[in-house]
Amino acid sequence: MGFFKKLFGFSKNKQQQQPAEITQPDSSIVDVSNENERMNSGIEKARLTLNYFKKCLQNPTSGQVYFSVKVRFTDNGMSEHIWLVEPEFDTDGNLFGKVGNVPRDVKTISINQRIGVDESIISDWMIFENGILIGGYTIRAIRDGLPKDQIPNFDRSLGGILINEGEDHFDLDRSTPEGAILSIEDAYSKKNIDDVLKYKNFKREAIIMLAGRENMDETALAKLSKPVSRALESEFISSFSENGFPDFKDVKRSFPVREMISDKHYIITEVCRYPDGSKSSQKINTYLEEDGWIVMHPED
Repeated sequence: MGFFKKLFGFSKNKQQQQPAEITQPDSSIVDVSNENERMNSGIEKARLTLNYFKKCLQNPTSGQVYFSVKVRFTDNGMSEHIWLVEPEFDTDGNLFGKVGNVPRDVKTISINQRIGVDESIISDWMIFENGILIGGYTIRAIRDGLPKDQIPNFDRSLGGILINEGEDHFDLDRSTPEGAILSIEDAYSKKNIDDVLKYKNFKREAIIMLAGRENMDETALAKLSKPVSRALESEFISSFSENGFPDFKDVKRSFPVREMISDKHYIITEVCRYPDGSKSSQKINTYLEEDGWIVMHPED
């Protein structure tokens, strides 16, 4: 199974040089319609990974030199997304920062004004780390929609910051499908089979697999799901004895696509970038149980 290929023996990536100049993004460049599917996906991902931004803001590494948060303001029926610089969070979930753009449509705030807002209106965040953009999901959404000949100018508007495929920092828990995938991969790297199994449900996986077959009624599904689930569990566990645990240490992972099969069943595209410069991509089935997301089989 491709999901269990070994990832041992990699060297760490070399850090990129800090850009000579950092330019605050212009709101006229990075503001797009709320109907844009890529933008809505970017906003959702930014909110789901906000805890990582907060942790870095509280304890930045030596390479992290710039932090900014994008928020959605509304004034007289007009909405506008504005970047706040020098951000701070209090213990009540409030964000404080200085307006970094000249507002176009919202007249209640002005550039360089220090303001406080509820974090529920946050639409993006970004960090400049060793010359690389971390986060910036709405920026990436706009960039992905540009013609190739416009991308160099767009990148220069950000002060020459490198925009690569990035690394997504979801919380390592079962609150999101991506977080469950990262968590089970962390358990693989630690070679901890008990932790691995916390993110599996072989009965559910058997039902999902069997339900896709033609002429499979509920009676047949119930009858076959038990032996199939036992076979899936046995094969899964024995694969570690045969192939070893995959190691995701130093592997940068991003999740560019969520495919919704149902409100509880998502197929998540994961892109892995390895320290030797190579990369791979896989689609992983996930399912929402009562106590959180589980990780199922990858798509063929």
